[in-house]
Amino acid sequence: MADLESTVTLGNFFAVEFQDLQKTAELRSYAAGEVIFSQGERGDGFFYVEQGEVEISANVGDDDRRVFARVGPGEIFGEMAVLDDGPRSATATAGGAAQAYFIGREELFQILKSNPETMFRLLRYFSQRIRKTNQQYIDEALQAEKLAVIGRFARTIVHDFKNPLNVIGLATEMIGMQADSAAARQNSVERIERQVKRMNNMLTELLEFCRGDSQTTVFSSHNYAVFVRDLISDVQLDADEKNVELSLKNEPPEVELPVDPPRLTHLLLNLIHNAMDAMPGGGKITISFEESSERVVTNIQDSGPGIAPEISTKLFEPFATHGKSHGTGLGLSICKKIADDHGGRIWVNSFPGEGARFSFSIPKTQVA
Repeated sequence: MADLESTVTLGNFFAVEFQDLQKTAELRSYAAGEVIFSQGERGDGFFYVEQGEVEISANVGDDDRRVFARVGPGEIFGEMAVLDDGPRSATATAGGAAQAYFIGREELFQILKSNPETMFRLLRYFSQRIRKTNQQYIDEALQAEKLAVIGRFARTIVHDFKNPLNVIGLATEMIGMQADSAAARQNSVERIERQVKRMNNMLTELLEFCRGDSQTTVFSSHNYAVFVRDLISDVQLDADEKNVELSLKNEPPEVELPVDPPRLTHLLLNLIHNAMDAMPGGGKITISFEESSERVVTNIQDSGPGIAPEISTKLFEPFATHGKSHGTGLGLSICKKIADDHGGRIWVNSFPGEGARFSFSIPKTQVA
């Protein structure tokens, strides 16, 4: 047993002191696809593959069985049941026609009791197998998670772009109808413009989500009071159209802050529009500010229903939504990234039945 990772015969594997064990081991034959043992069964011994290949699989979901290991000639399987006297943690299936020696637990223990050195080598082999299996599981789990994220990302894009495209298609047909009045055609044009703007906003979110690290943030010094007032002026029309009262509880501080203007604008607009979406029948948004020697905190308070407890802990994760029937589900995760890249942070306080308050901080000095 000088090289545990090499393909060896049963006799070489157990060395000279295991000649007696070879005599009691039972050689079993299996057809392709035949189950050797099932997950959950009591384990009364382990197997040594003489010919063919055996697949080791386990349930990772209600109907999802994953193959996480394949063992061939010279390798063993089913050893965990020997070590812990517990049920089988996986299912073993012949990948093709296979032969394997079955070695009972009691027979093995009798040999190991009088051969401590061989027991140590066998345990080392078990450890190597476990490490290898764990690494394969981790690799497959990471790959599965990547694919799941890509799937959610693709579904989000397809679903959220399909709706505005349908509206644009219908509006285009209306424009082409000669019987329609000039006012009706103008209304269709405005509908198209709104949907194009909506898709542009979603594309901006997607691009922001795919940005690199904070080194891509370009800081410049800006008067925060002027910055906020200009932004409020730009968004006021949207608020009026949605019957939302937008007001400042106190004046923004007249202080120079190191910011990336396009990204900080994106953060503020995202929070304001989210607040509007939380109040489809109209309501009130109040913006307030707190200033300390180190940072400026901006609060956006709405008068909506508040945030459901089941979503509150995942609010800033990608693809989480807060009572919205449209959008990419990336908005708040992007807001968090922008705040983080500015050296600040973002958080939320919810008041069920009375609204939610989103807050973010921006340091007065750029964080290196």
